[in-house]
Amino acid sequence: MAPDSSTPSITTITSTTPNEVVDVTVHPLVLLSAADHYHRVARGTRKRAVGVLLGTVLRGKVDASNSFAVPFEEDSRNPAVFYLDHNYLENMLAMFRKVNAKERVVGFYSTGPQIRPNDLRIHDLIKRFSPPGTITPPVFVIIDVRPDRQSIPTTAYRVIEEVEGSGGAEGGASEVKKSFAHVPSLIGALEAEEVGVEHLLRDINDPTVSTVANLIKAKMAGLGALTEKLVEMKDYLEAVTEGRLKVNQQIIANMQTILNLLPNLNRDDLVKAMLVKTNDMHVVIYLSALIRSVIALHDLVSNKIKYLDDEEDGKVGEEKKESDDPVKKEDKSKSSNGTKEEPANTKPKK
Repeated sequence: MAPDSSTPSITTITSTTPNEVVDVTVHPLVLLSAADHYHRVARGTRKRAVGVLLGTVLRGKVDASNSFAVPFEEDSRNPAVFYLDHNYLENMLAMFRKVNAKERVVGFYSTGPQIRPNDLRIHDLIKRFSPPGTITPPVFVIIDVRPDRQSIPTTAYRVIEEVEGSGGAEGGASEVKKSFAHVPSLIGALEAEEVGVEHLLRDINDPTVSTVANLIKAKMAGLGALTEKLVEMKDYLEAVTEGRLKVNQQIIANMQTILNLLPNLNRDDLVKAMLVKTNDMHVVIYLSALIRSVIALHDLVSNKIKYLDDEEDGKVGEEKKESDDPVKKEDKSKSSNGTKEEPANTKPKK
């Protein structure tokens, strides 16, 4: 039976690019540049910072190794109005090509922390600066600079085209709409970058937070992440056992590798070594606390002795001052005898 042409039907077709974006790797230099850009431009306001990502693309894997800030303004009352300096972008690209000709425009970043209506228009504008013949389209990365974020601070997106058409057998008008689709994002670094980040973290010191508190907080965060990963592995294995998911040999091999790396805790020599190490650490902690208590008591006693000596020296000084003053001494002796002195210059009566 032929379909009725009077009843419209809506179909959605998602077009795929010849070279899909597999994942996006963000380097530490990009994170530091975006954080510095945000603190210089939009800290304490509701604005956001926008910049261009530079790097390379290999088989759909985007590697964002560098970036630079771009002057950007948008109207909070009218989201359709924004300003991005084209001339500045062109000049910066020309200078970066002189330094490293292999780096090209791979996308743009925003401090978000969410997608905004102007992001699609910014994507179309950044796409103009891609080299001719580029297959992989630019990506959009949201870099969350909020300090209270516990997970990875980057979220990557790619642009997809959705064709929405309505019509019957004769066909009808169709409309192409663009939207963002999520892409896996990673944090990667070269060896030189890892060394630089390590030295940078060593220089960061908060005097209000002790080292022990930082270590405990880092341990707790690490254990929490480990718990989440173990629960995720458990859920996957249960889903495979129940038949809800197919077996992935690569995932199973990775799990087996992780389990093989775990130490065998049933050996007597390992148990003894763990006990000895634990006892040594507890002895050091006990001695440190004992020494700290003794030093605190010694300082308290020394302060008390010094305070008493200062009081005695003050009393002795006052008594000595009173003894050296003859007027005060004579007044004191007269008041003690109770005698009254008569006037000396008296004339006799005639």
